[in-house]
Amino acid sequence: MSKVRIIKKYPNRRLYDTEISSYITIDEVRQLVVDNQRFEVRDAKTGADLTRSVLLQIISEHEEHGTPLFTTLLLSQLIRFYGDSLQGLMGNYLERSLQAFIDQQQSFKSQMNSVLGKTPWSMLNDLTERNLELWKSLQATVTPPAQPSTSANKKR
Repeated sequence: MSKVRIIKKYPNRRLYDTEISSYITIDEVRQLVVDNQRFEVRDAKTGADLTRSVLLQIISEHEEHGTPLFTTLLLSQLIRFYGDSLQGLMGNYLERSLQAFIDQQQSFKSQMNSVLGKTPWSMLNDLTERNLELWKSLQATVTPPAQPSTSANKKR
């Protein structure tokens, strides 16, 4: 298992990455999250864990720009869970739901990669065969089988 990277936060709000012995920005901390690197943000003086507050800061800054992920309604609903008897369960539920979504997204990407990995000719051939089957099925549904002509049909 990889070692946890320690980032120290100083009173002047600067972040110091102990692994690279350099100050980093909040955007660089976000990149650590995107790169799935394990880290903790610690108060430089007390050693208190500030990771959650830094992650919330990153979310807050990204919510201000572009299309927000959290709607006002969603944020209001989350706030209502604080102090509720189900507060502990809600965090676990959200975490599992998000993980299920991520798993489905990865599965979809994998399926798309396998489809796109085919040669254009085989993809076109598969598509043509499926379209032909759909066309035959539609034709059978719309066009009834030919019936022998009778004089009653001719009078109509």
